[in-house]
Amino acid sequence: MDVGLDFHGRVHRAMARQLVKVLEPLGLLFIEEPLLSENADSLPHILANCSIPIALGERLYSRWDFKPIFEARAVDIIQPDLAHAGGLTECKKIAAMAEAYDVAVAPHCPLGPLALAACLQLAACSPNVAIQEISLGIHYNVGHDLLSFVTDKEVLSPVQGFLPIPEKPGLGITIDEGAVREAHKDRHRWRNPIWRLPDGSFAEW
Repeated sequence: MDVGLDFHGRVHRAMARQLVKVLEPLGLLFIEEPLLSENADSLPHILANCSIPIALGERLYSRWDFKPIFEARAVDIIQPDLAHAGGLTECKKIAAMAEAYDVAVAPHCPLGPLALAACLQLAACSPNVAIQEISLGIHYNVGHDLLSFVTDKEVLSPVQGFLPIPEKPGLGITIDEGAVREAHKDRHRWRNPIWRLPDGSFAEW
């Protein structure tokens, strides 16, 4: 089994450099967000001393956000989120830019079936898409899961570890509108959790 490890941007550069060195013998698939996107100028220092691929990008929202990352040769894998970074059109352009810099794409997608279906359509037309994140059975899907709001669950179900590209019209899935309306009655308003260190000080979630 391949394993990717997400730092979620929670450590500083010096600590990240120490951690990637200690983790290197494990042969990880990638390390995600060893630093926050805002500190991407420090990533080449980490890459220079590490053979583990570095992934980043769920907090970036346009080609112009990704451009300095590419120019700095700061990452091996980018992770645009189609629900946040302009949908299929903008993310197709981001993926094409990444291809020109020999950077792989692993779309960030901890969201629902529409976002995942869009990601799979991106994968169908982008040769540098390497792997796809899905949120099936993940800890924060309380009350509903990835397939709760589609009528054709098999379309987004992995087959021997792979997600097939949906072939039906549109994004290729059928939303269960009744289930969506029912869930809307008790809708949530997502906000990042407030995360504190043991001493009570604020930390980056």
